[in-house]
Amino acid sequence: MARFGLPALLCTLAALSAALLAAELKSKSCSEVRRLYVSKGFDKDDAPTQEINGDHLKICAQGYTCCSQEMEERYSLQSKDDFISVVSEQCNNLQAIFASRYKKFDEFFKELLENAEKSLNDMFVKTYGRLYMQNSELFKDLFEELKRYYVVGNVNLEEMLNDFWARLLERMFRLVNSQYHFTDEYLECVSKYTEQLKPFGDVPRKLKLQVTRAFVAARTFAQGLAVARDVVSKVSVVNPTAQCTHALLKMIYCSHCQGLVTVKPCYNYCSNIMRGCLANQGDLDFEWNNFIDAMLMVAERLEGPFNIESVMDPIDVKISDAIMNMQENSVQVSQKVFQGCGPPKPLPAGRITRSLSESAFSARFRPYHPEERPTTAAGTSLDRLVTDVKEKLKQAKKFWSSLPSNVCNDERMAAGNGNEDDCWNGKGKSRYLFAVTGNGLANQGNNPEVQVDTSKPDIVILRQIMALRVMTSKMKNAYNGNDVDFFDISDENSGEGSGSGCEYQQCPSEFEYNATDHSGKNANDKANSASAHPGAQPYLLTIFCILFLVMQREWR
Repeated sequence: MARFGLPALLCTLAALSAALLAAELKSKSCSEVRRLYVSKGFDKDDAPTQEINGDHLKICAQGYTCCSQEMEERYSLQSKDDFISVVSEQCNNLQAIFASRYKKFDEFFKELLENAEKSLNDMFVKTYGRLYMQNSELFKDLFEELKRYYVVGNVNLEEMLNDFWARLLERMFRLVNSQYHFTDEYLECVSKYTEQLKPFGDVPRKLKLQVTRAFVAARTFAQGLAVARDVVSKVSVVNPTAQCTHALLKMIYCSHCQGLVTVKPCYNYCSNIMRGCLANQGDLDFEWNNFIDAMLMVAERLEGPFNIESVMDPIDVKISDAIMNMQENSVQVSQKVFQGCGPPKPLPAGRITRSLSESAFSARFRPYHPEERPTTAAGTSLDRLVTDVKEKLKQAKKFWSSLPSNVCNDERMAAGNGNEDDCWNGKGKSRYLFAVTGNGLANQGNNPEVQVDTSKPDIVILRQIMALRVMTSKMKNAYNGNDVDFFDISDENSGEGSGSGCEYQQCPSEFEYNATDHSGKNANDKANSASAHPGAQPYLLTIFCILFLVMQREWR
């Protein structure tokens, strides 16, 4: 017995030591975890003061833990809120940039038009006096149509400008031939000679080209800023899946359950979770970058040949030059018109209300010198606006592929890149060993942290991809100087279509596009599948009638 006494004693002491150690571990304090939990506004009664058995935990590691079941549930909701908050901050900053630049451009363009109209009116009143006042609605209509095109579209600029010059020719022809009586039919004949006779010289052709290109570029660029603003706004509304929420809980708060309240998630660990949770947003990147490139192309046009400021500032001078050209060539123009349209009827002597000298335009006026030009309400110039927005556009490129990294760069979400060994890897305080997966939905099949259904793209993201694709196409048209047709989709949200009668200053600035699902079908195809087979409806109606008659007989 003596031979076995010492080993038995040692075994007994080892067992007692293990029991004491287990009791010490079991009674480990959770005071710091409890304090942080309560600081978030949660009920302190949910948090144990010492470690408890963690068999009740569903996501975080079981074993001895500082988290009750209620804590895990609240931490799950909190991790979701934390994620949404950080993503929203990133997107809201970008959305605010586009919103403020759109507002600035919109103010600038509208006031540029107002200043140009006021300048023309002031100078024409001084120069032409009563003759201008009697015909001022012609010029008012011109600016009204230019404003309407910028705000709403639905104006053919080329036809509108042709109509302006034709109407101006009719007025001018009457004034320079005030001793004659002209019927409406005769004046229609006169307008047909506009292109042939070129009574206003080359001004109408040049101005039409300049105005069309400048207005198309200006309107398209402003609308592009609005589309970017709206896309970011819609995509920034994230709704994490259950799998994403589990991964977020594990990343952000499960370390607390182990008492590791100061240990932040590893950067690469965070990156994998963000790329899984933001997989659909990553798919925006390709079309987004194409859109940004197209915006930069149009910005270059605005700085150069399509500069709307350089077109509108001197428009009063250009129109005046055209009027003077008509006056100087009025005899030759009139003779050719008389030959083509026939001799007009002279007015009786007593009915001539004004003489040729009274109806002549006797003055030219000089253009503004640069220092005399009116200041726009935006308090800036187009060059300054474009320079600023170009810089912001360049910074916005690759935003969606960079979003996961930018979220993880937030100190609330992860440890820095340099802290790779003393960070939370989802299980403990150690290095994270998995490789970082790629961006986008297709790359998430092997994501080690988040289960992502790669077969179901997000319909909201698909709609925004289509919106960017449509706007990019319009940008390229504007870059080439081609007119762009915009479509109002206000009926999508408010039930008001293009005939809603909204004031054009307040009409929405969104565009019509078709959303497609991942199979390439229209998003409404499934909902409208019954209407795709019109022959099925009479057939179903017949069956219904037969069943009704049978049931009726049974009821009797």
